[in-house]
Amino acid sequence: MTEDYLYVAFLFSKLFGLVGFAALALWAWFRGWARQRLYSVLSGWWMAMLLLSTHARDGEELHGWTNLWIAFGLIGGTGILYGEGIRWLRARSHAPVQLSPSPAAFSPAELNRYARHILLREIGGPGQKRLKAAKVLVVGAGGLGSPVLLYLAGAGVGVIGVIDADVVESTNLQRQVIHTEARIGMPKVFSAELAMKALNPFIEVRPYNRAFDEGNAAELVADYDLVLDGTDDFATRYLVNRA
Repeated sequence: MTEDYLYVAFLFSKLFGLVGFAALALWAWFRGWARQRLYSVLSGWWMAMLLLSTHARDGEELHGWTNLWIAFGLIGGTGILYGEGIRWLRARSHAPVQLSPSPAAFSPAELNRYARHILLREIGGPGQKRLKAAKVLVVGAGGLGSPVLLYLAGAGVGVIGVIDADVVESTNLQRQVIHTEARIGMPKVFSAELAMKALNPFIEVRPYNRAFDEGNAAELVADYDLVLDGTDDFATRYLVNRA
């Protein structure tokens, strides 16, 4: 009698288990359940179906259906863990960055300069103040660093550091747009400083005419909120990443 009951329970889990699982998930989603509550209910349903199929009468078909429920649970659990991990990473990436102390109020000239930013809902006055309070270090003033430096300066980032040991050469000019013909032979960081200050006199530029190496990496990075890699060799890129 007990075996017959268990076999009927197994047939129920086989016929209605997956359908019921999908229907329950859709209903919970439609009702707007919290993720934790949904996970708890679906986990309970899965465990019940697994137990029903496990305690039914022996047989190859029954054993196969039990394995299916186990595989289904493993796949579902992996998916849930992956989704929660992605949500955690997104939440961490959107956490507020601790920037330097708040800057002084904008001058009328600055308000006019940044008017298009301030009008944007996504930036506004508070966002522009955060830009002004930010300190950004750019490693390399070449093909990658040139446009980065110009746009940071134009956007109103308050303090921009640039480190590079090279000088401007004529072969740089077809891609390194921050430099000019007149500044050939000048260290790149000073050429970049001239261009950035000409674009936006309200920012502070800190040029470091030296290589980014093990001796200065940690000390330089510690003074900035964000470091942007504009280098062209793997050794320096790995050092930037470590620092």
